[in-house]
Amino acid sequence: MLRIVSLNLNGIRSAERKGFLPWLSKHHPDVLCVQELKAQSQDLSLNLLQPEGYQGFFHYAKKKGYSGVGLYTRHNPLKVTTGFGIPEFDDEGRYVCAEFEKTCVVSVYLPSGSSGPERQAAKFRFLKVFYPQLKTLMSCGKQVVVCGDWNIAHKPIDLKNWKANQKNSGFLPEEREWLTQVIDSLRWVDVFRQLDGSEEQYTWWSNRGQAYAKNVGWRLDYQLATPEIAQTARSSAIYKEQRFSDHAPLTIDYDTHL
Repeated sequence: MLRIVSLNLNGIRSAERKGFLPWLSKHHPDVLCVQELKAQSQDLSLNLLQPEGYQGFFHYAKKKGYSGVGLYTRHNPLKVTTGFGIPEFDDEGRYVCAEFEKTCVVSVYLPSGSSGPERQAAKFRFLKVFYPQLKTLMSCGKQVVVCGDWNIAHKPIDLKNWKANQKNSGFLPEEREWLTQVIDSLRWVDVFRQLDGSEEQYTWWSNRGQAYAKNVGWRLDYQLATPEIAQTARSSAIYKEQRFSDHAPLTIDYDTHL
């Protein structure tokens, strides 16, 4: 069984203080994709760069304390790529891809537009240039799983207060339509929703009020997979027994190997 996990850490050093590494050792995924490192290589201890039993690969943002993605694996990749060829977003540390014998696993962090119009415009630019990258990955000749914080809740079932958020970043009609095109036109599979169609399944909660306690959340973290490997998915889980950040880890177990 191949276990793949996606988790936005909202600061890798903060997550470490909250027990991230012992959880990783106990949960034992084959590949863990992480987002929002908020750190550079010189900021990280050896335990974070290479946890016991894992190799770590990272794409850091040029801006200190900002963005950044990583990928931990228990298996030796054939090749690792950071960035997808668009300088504006490669400078922000948003993409790392590990290629294995039959599978590629990607950790991606889509921009948030919630801080204002300028960042929302950047988010729309990202969606425009990332769509061709997803098209390329779909036809690369290997099975692919793209994990990450997509900063989009796809459908009303994917956030608690959808009626009140239709004009807010993360649930804008244009963002949702983009994700629909990724799934319907490019044929990427939203693996969690393939396995679990139930309501109130969220991966992010605001730190305001009692959002977490009341489960007033959003499903922003996804594993999108090519159809063949998606069909091998057997179980999914959103881990909420511990909190390492404002996001929860999303685990999918696939009946296949890398």
